[in-house]
Amino acid sequence: MAKKVKEAEAPKPVFKNEEADLAVEKRLIALYRLQQIDSEIDKIRIIRGELPLEVQDLEDETEGLKTRIGKFKDEIGFCEDAIEEKKQKIKESDALIAKYSDQQNNVRNNREYESLAKEIEFQELEKQLCDKKIREFKASIENHKSEIEKYTLIYEDKMKDLEIKKSELDEIIKETEEKERVLVAKAEENEKLIEERYLTAFKRIRSNARNGLAVVTVDRDACGGCFNKIPHQRQMDIRMHKKIIVCEYCGRILVDQSIAAEVEDELSL
Repeated sequence: MAKKVKEAEAPKPVFKNEEADLAVEKRLIALYRLQQIDSEIDKIRIIRGELPLEVQDLEDETEGLKTRIGKFKDEIGFCEDAIEEKKQKIKESDALIAKYSDQQNNVRNNREYESLAKEIEFQELEKQLCDKKIREFKASIENHKSEIEKYTLIYEDKMKDLEIKKSELDEIIKETEEKERVLVAKAEENEKLIEERYLTAFKRIRSNARNGLAVVTVDRDACGGCFNKIPHQRQMDIRMHKKIIVCEYCGRILVDQSIAAEVEDELSL
């Protein structure tokens, strides 16, 4: 009887190795799940990230065209003012020519007459120079008008493109804002399931990876991140889920297809 009681009170054996293996497997699943969620967030931000840049480029371009058109208009204004100034100068020269011509009728000697003749000649040359400048300014005005017409057409086309891009951006923001918010919440919840040191390592690897992949699957005997071959024995260790194994070439965390399938089924629900 005493023997039976002793047997009944004997503690059940604890399989620590099995518990440890299960903990590693759960950790790998949590890390791969976090990777998948973060990759989805990356996709949303990449799509949205390109459009604002395109919109910004178009805004800068249209603003540049607007400034250029404004400068041509300022040049036209300057030329028009210069033309009026030259016309006024011609009127002044005409008045001086008339004045000097009248004075020639009352001169007392040839010296005074020749002096007035030179003044008249000088004013005639001034008129010719003013006429030449007026023609040049008018030609400049026509050139500037032609440039304004050309750049106005380009500006209008760019403004149409800008409106389309802005509309696309607004639509994408509306479509992705809620999805991104849900994914960020999921990522934050999933991070709570991962120990701090593993989460820190995950973020460090992810920040250093060009494509943001910190956890990848072994596909066709190769690392899914850098595509280098994984030795057969190492692949067996990865499938055992007994420890976290990283690629010896790129440092990414490696998981097998069974973990990937489990997470993908879970996320697709």
